[in-house]
Amino acid sequence: MATQNFDYESFAQNLAAQAQDLVPPEFDDNQKQYIINTLGNFSLLSGKAIAEDPNLNFDENQAVTITQIIAEWSFHKSVDIIRSGIPQQYWDTIMQKIAYTIFEIAKQTFSQGLPHDKILELVEHHVKKSYAEAITELKDKGAIDEGLMEFALGQSNMDKMAQEMKQQQEAGGVAPIQTPDTSMPSAVSAEFPKVDSKVLKLATVAMLFKKMNQDKVQTILNKFNPEDAQNVIKFMQVPNLQDRIGAANALRCLQEIKTNLPKVTELNPSSVVARIRNSVSKYSSKEIDTILIRERVEVKRLVFNALEGKYYDKIPPKVASIVATHLANSV
Repeated sequence: MATQNFDYESFAQNLAAQAQDLVPPEFDDNQKQYIINTLGNFSLLSGKAIAEDPNLNFDENQAVTITQIIAEWSFHKSVDIIRSGIPQQYWDTIMQKIAYTIFEIAKQTFSQGLPHDKILELVEHHVKKSYAEAITELKDKGAIDEGLMEFALGQSNMDKMAQEMKQQQEAGGVAPIQTPDTSMPSAVSAEFPKVDSKVLKLATVAMLFKKMNQDKVQTILNKFNPEDAQNVIKFMQVPNLQDRIGAANALRCLQEIKTNLPKVTELNPSSVVARIRNSVSKYSSKEIDTILIRERVEVKRLVFNALEGKYYDKIPPKVASIVATHLANSV
C-alpha cells in the first residue's frame, strides 16, 4: 500500500530551503542554486516514488528517513562534484547515478529490516562506489584527464567536515553554535534539538565517531573535557542516533562548526608526511605493501619515505595530500 500522511512535496521544499544556509560560502550563485535544486528535485522524486508506490510498505517515518538520506548525500556529492572542477555538463549524469543508487539501496535495506547503522553503512559504501565509477567512466571516455579524475576521487565533503571537526577538537575545543531550526520533521521524535546546543553538538560528534576507527576516537576523546568525553560515549550507545538528531540538524550543526574553524593548510610537505605516518605507522612493511598493492610506484615511494620522516618531492603537494586523505579513510 502507498505511504499514508507523508507530505513529500512540503518535506522536499523544507529540505531545499534549509540547504541554502549550508552551501559552502565560496560557491557562486550558479553553484549554490545547482546544489539546492539538485537536493530538492531528488528529494521530491524519491518522496513521490515512495509515497505513491502501492508495492512498497513503508510507514511515514521510513519514508522520511529515506528521503533525508537522499537529500544529505545529494548535498555532499554535489558539493564534491563542484569542488572537483569537473565541467558542469557532466554534473547531472553523475548525480543521477548516485541518487538512483541511494534510492535502490535504501529501498532494499529498509524492506529487509536491516539495523539503521547497517543501512547507513551500505548506503555510504554504494554512494562512494557509484561516484567513483561515474568519475572513472568520464576519464575512460576522454571527457576528463587522469589528473582531474584523481582530484575528483579525492573529494569528500562528508569526510572534510569530520576531519575539520577532529582538528578543531585536537586544537582545544569547538566554538559554540546556535540552536538549530527544528521546524523540519524528523524520522524519530526529535529529542536532541529541544535541549541546549552543547548537547546537540556532542551528540553530532558521537554520530561521526560511530563511523570512525575506535582507536582514533579514543585518541580524540583523550583531549576532551572528561565530562564531555563521557557524554559523547553515552551518545554513541544510543540506538538510531542519526534519526534522533535528524539529518538536517546534523548538517546545520556541522556547517556552523565548520564556519568557526580556523583555516588549516594541509598542503605543506611536513603536514603530508605527518598525516601519512599517522595513518600507516601501526602496520608492518608487509601489511603496507598489501594496502598499496594496486598503487603506482610513486605513491608507494611517497608512503615509505613518509615513514622515514621524508617527503618524496616528485609528487606535487596537492596530489600527496589527496593520497594522505585516501589512506586516512582506507586504513
